Amino acid sequence: MEWRNIYRGLLMGISDLIPGVSGGTIALILGIYDRLLSAISGFFSREWKKQLLFLIPLGVGIGTALLLFSRLIDYLLTYHIVPTQFFFIGLVLGVLPFLSREAGMARNFGPLHYVILAAVGISLAATAFLSPAESEPIRELNATNAPGLFFAGWLGSMAMLLPGISGSFVLLLLGAYSTAIAALSDLNLPIIAVIGAGVGVGFIISSKVIHYLLSRIPTVMYAIIIGLIAGSVFVIFPGLPGDFLTGLISLITFLAGLALTAIIGREGKSLDIR
Repeated sequence: MEWRNIYRGLLMGISDLIPGVSGGTIALILGIYDRLLSAISGFFSREWKKQLLFLIPLGVGIGTALLLFSRLIDYLLTYHIVPTQFFFIGLVLGVLPFLSREAGMARNFGPLHYVILAAVGISLAATAFLSPAESEPIRELNATNAPGLFFAGWLGSMAMLLPGISGSFVLLLLGAYSTAIAALSDLNLPIIAVIGAGVGVGFIISSKVIHYLLSRIPTVMYAIIIGLIAGSVFVIFPGLPGDFLTGLISLITFLAGLALTAIIGREGKSLDIR
């Protein structure tokens, strides 16, 4: 059992609670992205026991983070959104130098790759102007809302696996984010089960697709992933701080995010996505 994955899962779970931040980005920083895709896509293979040794502690960490930190994240985003978002901007920007080095951009990228990178980044940044469809959280499961929550979990999980795309932001756009956070905070097991089932199905299907594309067209996928991560900064950006103290705290949290990327990236050593 890979017990180190518990703390890795904690980091991924915390990031997935933030609209605009991707657990896939954290997996990249930690150097386990390719292993994660292989484990999920190989869950129904003959080596399923081996995959479980990797996935179970990771899942324990993610689940623990979702249960323990949902209220804290909700508090920070309600009362301290600017410093919190600047922390995650630092975290996201910190991965770009690592990723560009692994991609060998100067050596491997041609004009087409830069066009793809820019197009993907601009497209994701444009989602910052979309109006979330948030409403009052659903607290009672029934036959009418269950299918929508299931597919929201499905689409959210597909986004979680792609660095730069936030599963929470997808839930926000679908109007299911407040429901998911409320269900985690209140331990509403029926709603958690339905959204969780959608997440599980989405993980299995999307991991196979992403893994296949990474093996076939790795340089194009590097361009897409770098574009997604760069574009996500515009989604996270909360605007300039309104006063000096908030600005100073935001600068500190931004630098802390950069530093944390460097620290946890040392263990990964290589952002292996192939």
